[in-house]
Amino acid sequence: MIFNTTHSSKENKESINEFVGKSYGFIESIKLKGIGSKRMVIDNVSPNLKQYLNTVSDINYANLELRPKGVLIHIIKGLQNFTWAIPYYQLVIYRTNASSIHAQGKFIHFKNNRMFKENKLFFDKLLNEKIKFDEQYHFQT
Repeated sequence: MIFNTTHSSKENKESINEFVGKSYGFIESIKLKGIGSKRMVIDNVSPNLKQYLNTVSDINYANLELRPKGVLIHIIKGLQNFTWAIPYYQLVIYRTNASSIHAQGKFIHFKNNRMFKENKLFFDKLLNEKIKFDEQYHFQT
């Protein structure tokens, strides 16, 4: 679910909190050694996400934020901010030469450059949080 978060609204905040959980507190974020990524360059997105990117030849950036039940992807388009809320049960991460995040019929692919390499520890943390979340539900194989 994508929200326009340029201006804060109570409805958006409540929906995001219901979807992926409330933001971690100060002590919890210190225990996790940070809950946000550095900004990364967006290389490619699915056609249904193109409307949230700059149409001119500007570089598009995004950063990620961990939540207890999911992850938020913050996309900046000029003076507007959009937030894509993804619960862990819908999250799929592909790691090839860079990384792409897939959920809800959409995807975002990040460029493999210095900024992406600085976020390697964050992606490891994201995968660990997803695994912890999935372990709550014991599936029969």
